[in-house]
Amino acid sequence: MTSGSSAPAKHTAPGKPLLRRLPSAPVLVGVAALAISAGGAISAVDPDRISSRLDSTSSVNAAGSITSATDAGLLRRGAGVSRAARRAPAAATTDAELVAQAEAQARRRNAALEAYAAQAQEQAIKLEKNQWVLPLAGYRITATFGMSSGLWSSTHTGLDFAAPSGTPLHAIAGGVVTSTGYDGAYGNKTVITLEDGTEVWYCHQTSYLVDTGDTVSAGEVIGSVGSTGNVTGPHLHLEVRPSADSPVDPYALLVEHGVSP
Repeated sequence: MTSGSSAPAKHTAPGKPLLRRLPSAPVLVGVAALAISAGGAISAVDPDRISSRLDSTSSVNAAGSITSATDAGLLRRGAGVSRAARRAPAAATTDAELVAQAEAQARRRNAALEAYAAQAQEQAIKLEKNQWVLPLAGYRITATFGMSSGLWSSTHTGLDFAAPSGTPLHAIAGGVVTSTGYDGAYGNKTVITLEDGTEVWYCHQTSYLVDTGDTVSAGEVIGSVGSTGNVTGPHLHLEVRPSADSPVDPYALLVEHGVSP
């Protein structure tokens, strides 16, 4: 009898695993997200490709970080340079303005000093011009203002300087010659009018050395001592009249102007 039999069971030998050992689920999810963000969706998860992508992404991110840090540093340095560049012209402008102000101040100061010097010089010339001097040298005082004597019809109206005939006469102050000529008891007389209108009379002269209209300075020779008119000897009769009919003491005015007869 033929008996049926079943085919012997085949034992499958243990084989290789169908998939290589995969990373854990969280890692795969993170890698997939990085891959999708970097290059789009992927259809299959290949560990080698994932590892490759992880390495390249890390490199890119690291390079990007370095580049970003470098760019940020350059930007910061650039901003600093730009601010410094803006400050430098401003500082230069400020320095230039300060120099210009100092120069302008120096010019104003120099102009003021020049003006003061000019004023001082003008005043010195004016003082020199108006500085009174003695009318002659080698004299003696023989009559003073206000004396009374039978020699005069009234009190003495001037100051007498006795000196040899021909002794040079000097203008006691600067002014304009307003009169020359013979005047009775005064003899030959020269009148010089000062800037303030005061008249100075030089009487009993022997000669004149100036003419009407001449401008004379203090100390300038205007004539010579004589004995013309009502005299007892050669002398200068000097009168000072702030107004034509109001004589004042010549001695006092000479002293007031720094001259001691």
